[in-house]
Amino acid sequence: MQRYILGRLVSLGLSLLAASLVIFAVIEVVPGDPASYMLGLNASEDTVAALRDRLGLNQPVPLRYLHWVAGMIAGDFGQSYTYKVPVADLVAQRLVVSLPLAGYALALAVLIAFPAGLLAAGRHGGPTDAAVMGATQVGIALPNFWFAMLLVLAFALHWRIFPAGGFPGWDSPGAGLRALTLPAVALALPQAAILARVLRAALIETLGQDYIRTARAKGLSEGQAILRHGLRNAMIPVMTIMGMQFSFLLAGAIIIENVFYLPGLGRLIFQAITQRDLIVVESVVMILVFAVILVTFLVDLAYAAIDPRLRRRV
Repeated sequence: MQRYILGRLVSLGLSLLAASLVIFAVIEVVPGDPASYMLGLNASEDTVAALRDRLGLNQPVPLRYLHWVAGMIAGDFGQSYTYKVPVADLVAQRLVVSLPLAGYALALAVLIAFPAGLLAAGRHGGPTDAAVMGATQVGIALPNFWFAMLLVLAFALHWRIFPAGGFPGWDSPGAGLRALTLPAVALALPQAAILARVLRAALIETLGQDYIRTARAKGLSEGQAILRHGLRNAMIPVMTIMGMQFSFLLAGAIIIENVFYLPGLGRLIFQAITQRDLIVVESVVMILVFAVILVTFLVDLAYAAIDPRLRRRV
């Protein structure tokens, strides 16, 4: 098991190195000069050159890359060109919104998907199965930003149960949770539909195995066989999808955060791109890549915890 963990850690490090090279290279080839953008079209060449020198944009590209990587390793992500504050402070401020939002949305997706997937698998081939699969197809096809606007119209403007946008902070946990409820529901719906379909397919495949037939022969009902034996063995693909979904919810909620005016990481990236704040774009994308790779690593460890066969292999 230790050798397996060490191998995964080495893979994680190499993936981060490759990602940092790609991110830095892509940002470097993006057209436009941050200094010229910040000072405006009427700025003199001397002023632009002085700002480029102060921002370190005149240094050779390899040296800038090494400084950027060394700073990230030390926990220093540089200073934002636009906000004039450390990038680490910006990320910390936005994570208190994006991280709870991603966890909230994933929890809602699981609460919806598991009963739906279990019900569809237990009634495989029947009208209940067809109804659940039809509903999941609608959930996948429905644009989440359009669904978000419907939620605002119904629950914020008409019934006034939840706020239409903004985030009051966590000084009042109840108010913060209410502000994240509609965005979390909008994000959770398509993820729940995908997760339910994956769980159903994995359970149907598992229910055809010999040990499930043996469990039924011993007197277990269909539901007991699914819950006691089928669900655990069907969790490998489900865990993979859940890990991918959490990463997506953390990094891919740009549209939803803009619909609800949430000061999260997605909106920060959008604002940084429009303002040509390259150091913020580079650092935040790198942090999100690290989060994705870390979640994948934790999912790999969860595989071994769920499936004893994998523990014997490692």
